[in-house]
Amino acid sequence: MSDAGSVGRVQPARPGDPARVGPYRVIGRLGSGGMGTVHAALDPAGQRVAVKVIHAAQAEDPEFRARFHREVVLSSRVCGPCLLPLLAADPDAAAPWLATEYAPGPTLNQHLAGHGPLAGGSLYAFATGTAQALAAIHQAGVVHRDMKPQNVILTPAGPKVLDFGIAHAADGTSVTRTGVMTGTPGWICPEHYRSGTAGPAGDMFVWGALVAYAATGRLPFGTGAPDVVAFRVMSQAPDLEGVPQGLRETLEKALAKEPDERLTATEAAEECSQLLASQATQVLSSEAAMESTLVGDLIGAEWDMPVLDDPTWHTPPARSRTRLYATVATAAVVVGGVTGAFLALMPAETGSTSGHKSPKSSQGRTTAPAPGSTGAPAAANKGDAKIKDDPLPAYTREGRGGEPRFEEWEAARGPAVTAEKGAASAIKDRTEALLADDGMTEATVDITYNHAAQTVFVTSDPQPLWGDSAHDTFLQNAEKAACQELSERLGLNPGGWSYGRYAIYWRELMTPATSDTIHVLGYGDAAGGCEGLEGREYSWQPDTEGLERAQTPSTSRDEIRVADETVNRLFSEWNGNSRLVNDPNYISHSDTSIGFDSFKSVMYVWARKPEWDQHTRSRWAEAAATVACDTITTEAGARKEWAYSQYAVAIRGSDGRATFLRWGSGSSCLE
Repeated sequence: MSDAGSVGRVQPARPGDPARVGPYRVIGRLGSGGMGTVHAALDPAGQRVAVKVIHAAQAEDPEFRARFHREVVLSSRVCGPCLLPLLAADPDAAAPWLATEYAPGPTLNQHLAGHGPLAGGSLYAFATGTAQALAAIHQAGVVHRDMKPQNVILTPAGPKVLDFGIAHAADGTSVTRTGVMTGTPGWICPEHYRSGTAGPAGDMFVWGALVAYAATGRLPFGTGAPDVVAFRVMSQAPDLEGVPQGLRETLEKALAKEPDERLTATEAAEECSQLLASQATQVLSSEAAMESTLVGDLIGAEWDMPVLDDPTWHTPPARSRTRLYATVATAAVVVGGVTGAFLALMPAETGSTSGHKSPKSSQGRTTAPAPGSTGAPAAANKGDAKIKDDPLPAYTREGRGGEPRFEEWEAARGPAVTAEKGAASAIKDRTEALLADDGMTEATVDITYNHAAQTVFVTSDPQPLWGDSAHDTFLQNAEKAACQELSERLGLNPGGWSYGRYAIYWRELMTPATSDTIHVLGYGDAAGGCEGLEGREYSWQPDTEGLERAQTPSTSRDEIRVADETVNRLFSEWNGNSRLVNDPNYISHSDTSIGFDSFKSVMYVWARKPEWDQHTRSRWAEAAATVACDTITTEAGARKEWAYSQYAVAIRGSDGRATFLRWGSGSSCLE
C-alpha cells in the first residue's frame, strides 16, 4: 500500500471519508494515490491498522475487481518478519478494501530526503530484510512488481515491504490488461520494458536498484524523461559508486540485464545475511558459526531507527451524535444486504484450523428423476440442528457431510448475495474453461446453493451427445473448480462463509416423453483443502506397494541426479533462508526422501514428520507437489527416454504408515 504514507502525523479525515470500514473505526488518513485512499483506523481491540479503500472508478471496472479479488487471495498466503500481513479484506464490497498492520516510520524516500543514505549495519539489515521479504513473496507464488522506495517503510523494528496491489501470480494466471505497463518509471526491469512482462527475476533487478539507492541516495540509472531512464536500464551499467564492496558484488548479480543471470531472492538474502553477520561480529569464519546466528535478531540488533509516535492515534476526532446514529443505521442495512461478503483473512502461517480432514470424494452414484419444479425447500438433515439460516454463519458441518440427498439438490436456489454470486461465477467459469480444454466445448453448468445443507451444487446441463464416458471428465473438472473456490473462501473468511460442502450432479437428457434423470457423480468437503484434487488422475491413485518400490535404491544416473536436484529445490522452497534445524517445520535429508516406482512410472516424494498438524502437512504437500510436478514435466521435455509421468506426495507417521496428500500427472502443472 504505497499510498499509506506511514510517517508523521495522521492527517485529519476529510468530508465524505467513512466512519468505519468493515470492523475498523477510521480516525484519519494516511494518504491517497491512484488506486485508493489509505485510512488510519483502529480494530475492536484498539490495535492500529491501515485500511486501503479502492477508488470508485476502479471499483466499477469488472476486470479490476477480478484482479483485486485474486490479489487478495494471493496476498493472504504471504507472511514474514519484514512484511505487513494482510489482516482482512472485502473485494466484493461496493467500495472494495483491504487492511494491513500499521507500519510506523518513514518510507525509504522520506528517510533519504531527511537523513541521507543508510550505512553500516542499518544498510546490511535493510538489504537482508527486503531480500527475505521478496523470498517469502516469491515462495508464495507472487511477484511484487512495484518494489519502489515508497513501498518500503523503515519502522523501528526493521524494514517493512508493502503493497501487493498490483502483484501477480508467478504462474501467469492472474487477470491482466494487455498492453498496460505496471510499475513506476526507474523501478522497472529491462524485460518489462521490452515485453511488458516480468517474473521473480524482475523483482530482483528492482531490489538491486533499491538497495543501491538506499546506500548512495542516488538513483542507479539516473533521472530524466521516462524513455531516457528506460534506455539506461536496458543498455547501461548502474551507478554503484559508494556501495560497500561485498554488497556491491551482490547488487551487480541482481542488476544483470538478462533475467536468468540474476540471483534469486533466497540467494540474495543468504549473501546479505552473511554480510550482516560479518558486520555485527567481524569474527564469523565457519558455516557452523553462521548456523548459530539468528539473522532476524541481527536485523533488530543492527537496525537503528528512532521510535516515532503520533498522538493522533490516541485522540481520535470526535464525531457528532447524529453522524453516529446514521452510521449505526447504515451498518444495519449493510449487514442485511451483503451477507457473507466480509472476508476476514487469517495470516498465511496459521491458515485454517488445524485438524481439518482432507476432502472426501465419492464417485458412487445416486439417481433420481428430476421434478418439474423445485417445490418447497427441503428440511435440513436430522442431526444438523446447529445449522441455522443466520446471516453470516460459519461453515459447521465438516465431518458430517455424507452423501447429498436428492431433496437437498431439489431445494437449492441460485446465488442471492454478493459473495455467493462471486463464488458461483468463479466456479462456473473455471469448470466450463476446464471442460473446454478437455474437448467438451458445449458444456454449461448451473451453480446452486442449499443454505441449510451448507452445500454448493454444480450441475451439468443436459447434452444429447454426452455418454457415460464423459462422467469422469465432468466430475474431475467440476470438483476441482468447486473445491478450490470453497477452500479459498473458507480460508479467507472462516467465521462468515457458510458453504464448505460441494456436490457434483449430472443431468441425463432423456426422451421428450420422459423426465431428465439426475446422477450424483461425487461430493466432498473443502474445509481441509483440496489435496489430491489438482491434476488428479481418477483412474490412478498412489499405493503403499508403489511407495515401497520407490524405496529401492536406484542405479540410474538420471534418477539419482533428478532426485538430488529435486530434494534440494524442495529444501530451498520450504526452508527458505532458515538455518534453524531445531524448527519443527525444518526439513532435511534425514527426514525427506524421493524415489521412483518404474512399474507405474511414478516419482514419490515423502517426509517423516508425524508431529506436523494438518495445516502444516497441507502447506508442505502443496510445495512438494509443485516441485515434483515441475520436475517430471521438465525432464520429459528434455529427454524422450524419461520414464516418469506421474508423481505422489506422502507423509509417514510414527507407525511408518504413509498418508498420500497430493498426486497427479505432469500435465496438471501446465494448467
